[in-house]
Amino acid sequence: MEASPTENSVKNWALLVVLTIIWGSSFILIKRGLEVFTPGEVGAYRMVAAATILLPLSLPRVRNLNRKQVKNLLLAGLLGSFFPAFLFPLAQTQLSSSLTGVLNALTPLFVVLVGAVFFDTRITKRNGLGLLIAFVGVVVLVAYKEGGGWDSLAGINAYALFVIAACICYSFNLHVIKTRFTQLKSIEISSISLLMILPLALLYLFAGTQFSYKLATHPRAWEALGYVSILGMVGTASALILFNIMVKSASPFFASLVTYTIPIVAIMWGVLDGEVLLLGHYIGIAAVILGVWIGNRK
Repeated sequence: MEASPTENSVKNWALLVVLTIIWGSSFILIKRGLEVFTPGEVGAYRMVAAATILLPLSLPRVRNLNRKQVKNLLLAGLLGSFFPAFLFPLAQTQLSSSLTGVLNALTPLFVVLVGAVFFDTRITKRNGLGLLIAFVGVVVLVAYKEGGGWDSLAGINAYALFVIAACICYSFNLHVIKTRFTQLKSIEISSISLLMILPLALLYLFAGTQFSYKLATHPRAWEALGYVSILGMVGTASALILFNIMVKSASPFFASLVTYTIPIVAIMWGVLDGEVLLLGHYIGIAAVILGVWIGNRK
């Protein structure tokens, strides 16, 4: 039986910090993978790596599922892993890893909207104030770019819509996990949902791309493969288990707050990779942290 909901427990905050580091590092790993592979190859192999490492956990458990659970786990696999795994690399072909990490922080906004429209949930005034402040921080991070100007919002091209689409997928998945998996453990949800999408990822990777050819001919293919392997095994498989634990022990709102702290790590990696962090970025980061604190303080 999962732990009872305790919004501000030490366990939940520890999970938030660990997931921030793991997922905040995902965007630089995607960037490294895209130096050799296409967005589709990065997304498909990420899913293959994640699902494969969890096979010892998923295969013994899948036989105990009923038909309804299988359908729900397939839905969770598609929304929480498969579709976002393709959308983020596609976005990063035209967006920097830092900006992609920042846009990912829009997820809590969609969690609130999806919950209100489809799952009959509500948001408190305190949560709303925290969301507003953190969202302002995200806007500052997006608007304040190299050169110190604010007109660079025009630089957000249509590829940002792929990140937004991924955020919407995540928000639906948060509520699906919270409402449809009261009888399943977090490790079962994580491992079996990835098992459900493994055939799709394998079929696309080896029948629809030049992945195998690149491994045999590209001089940097195996280096890039290593980055995407870490992305799949740590950034997806391990992190998904931790995230589902947090979703089941806290509220969807609290669990979604990890997307507010992810930009901090994503921007730090961007700086190490040669991107510039300006005063406006510090202001935005401070607003994000303040919003998280206000939204969840006792």
